[in-house]
Amino acid sequence: MKSPLAPKPETAPSVAPGPVAAFLRFVVLGGGVGVLSGLAVPLLAMTTPWALANAIVTLASTLLCTELHARFTFGRGRGAGWREHWQSAGSATAAYAVTSTAVFILHLVWSSPGLLTEQLVYLGASGLAGVGRFVVLRVYVFAARRDEAGLRKRRGAATAPVLLAA
Repeated sequence: MKSPLAPKPETAPSVAPGPVAAFLRFVVLGGGVGVLSGLAVPLLAMTTPWALANAIVTLASTLLCTELHARFTFGRGRGAGWREHWQSAGSATAAYAVTSTAVFILHLVWSSPGLLTEQLVYLGASGLAGVGRFVVLRVYVFAARRDEAGLRKRRGAATAPVLLAA
């Protein structure tokens, strides 16, 4: 039996937003969660070690962002599945590695960079990693559902009953 809450074909979610709209949503939603995370880590670090606070907030923010991106950024109209969460976590880990490497290289090149320089390098690397993460999420993580849905629609149309003449 079909759920009465399931969207009807005529009320199904519209086509995913274009790349520019999706990127703007990615920046606003991801940036908003990033700002909130930046505030949450020091607050949580008052009661736990900083590394643990950072890990907890990173985990929570990655889960939240994946849900927001599935529902709004990439037009899925519903939450992310386990596959999308794992793949998103992988892309977040890669972004973390890029920013950490950039700051590490800065400290190799310049033994005592100022806070402003360090922040510029970190934010620049974070921006580049964010663009890369957007591409991975759009092209790989959330694109599979579009392809699967299109394939199911095509299969449904191709399996219309056929009358055989005897």
